[in-house]
Amino acid sequence: MMRRFRWLQWCAPGLGAALLWLATAAAGQSLAPRLAQCAACHGADGNAQIKDFPSLAGQPRVFLENQLVMIREGMRDIPAMKGTLDGVSDADIAALAQHYASLPVKSTPGAQNTALFERGRQLASDMRCGICHLPNYQGREQMPRLAGQREDYLLHSMRQFRSNQAVGRDTLMAAALYGVSDQDLQAMAHFLARTPP
Repeated sequence: MMRRFRWLQWCAPGLGAALLWLATAAAGQSLAPRLAQCAACHGADGNAQIKDFPSLAGQPRVFLENQLVMIREGMRDIPAMKGTLDGVSDADIAALAQHYASLPVKSTPGAQNTALFERGRQLASDMRCGICHLPNYQGREQMPRLAGQREDYLLHSMRQFRSNQAVGRDTLMAAALYGVSDQDLQAMAHFLARTPP
């Protein structure tokens, strides 16, 4: 009996790893149709080309998982995504998040307006955006990467937070952006989009 127990102790970690690999491989096979669906708005490589849609490439895995679960559960209402995550398993959501988190960011923000960029840098510093999103704005865990994100999406998202229309998202952001002028939001979006990802 003792020998059998020792054998199980020795084999269990390997068996667990094998089962995890099989589950990941199975999830990966079922991801192809979902990735094709995601690509329509977020780009085949996770770098969106459509106005007001975020690039997902290089976002923190935990942030992506959280957002996908909230969208699937109806806690975050995005009309363009209605029903797209219905019935998607937790394993597939984890695989989708891992996929996009591992993709390289290809930021193409356009020409820089020096005055607007510097104003945005000062505002982001004064508003202490780097406390949650890190000083380089790369994001971490459940905090999104802002550096190199699409400028139009950043502005759209900050406007939603400011007007308390970002349902299902971090309420701290609504408080942080309350009363900030549209000109200041534009400056921060301009700066963050041009901060190297």
